Amino acid sequence: MDTADRRTVHARLAPRRGAARATRWWGKAWVRAVEEAAYTETDLRAGRALARAGRVGGITVDVGGFVASVEDDGSLVTASGTVPVLDQAGRDALVETVAAESGRVAALLAGDLPHSLVEHADQMGVELLPYGAELATTCTCDFWADPCPHALAVLYQLTWLVEADPFVLLHLRGLPREQLLADLHARTVTASPEEGAATGHADDVDTALDAAVRAARILELLDDPTRAVDHLF
Repeated sequence: MDTADRRTVHARLAPRRGAARATRWWGKAWVRAVEEAAYTETDLRAGRALARAGRVGGITVDVGGFVASVEDDGSLVTASGTVPVLDQAGRDALVETVAAESGRVAALLAGDLPHSLVEHADQMGVELLPYGAELATTCTCDFWADPCPHALAVLYQLTWLVEADPFVLLHLRGLPREQLLADLHARTVTASPEEGAATGHADDVDTALDAAVRAARILELLDDPTRAVDHLF
């Protein structure tokens, strides 16, 4: 799979005062990994404070990594990190897992990460949600340890992105949204009639994929209102 130039730059997130912790099950799993990666509770509190105050710039997500600038005490630093990428066999297994139930595509598109999908993937040998030791970070600050509070701030804000859009998690793991949709589409159009009859949901998957593509185009239009709308229909 060609993963060159698959970066996505997410808009800067607004401050979140008060309760800003994870609210969805996969977000809580991500936070647990962040907390496992930290050295001290003091570092975690500092990272949460920076994240909630909106001191993190737009986060760039790429296959296997992320980077963002962080403002702290009048200075600007750059924190980056990596997440292990699935190998080809793992990506193929993940595509197979998503295609196993037609509703999974629609759920991902709607911003949901079905627990059954993650469990099924795990049974296929694919771990989607990282654990603490998998979150490696660096920063341009002179903090004595990694992750520093700046990197933790970025990781906390990544929680909000992953909660709002599970495709962010899949992107980090090596399967960006458009690649996953393309692989799912290729899988459905190459399936034999017997396979289609056996699964009973190939058409449903293709319909969901079409809806996903249309929704993605609508989001592109919202980002650029000057674009013509003919391509949406």
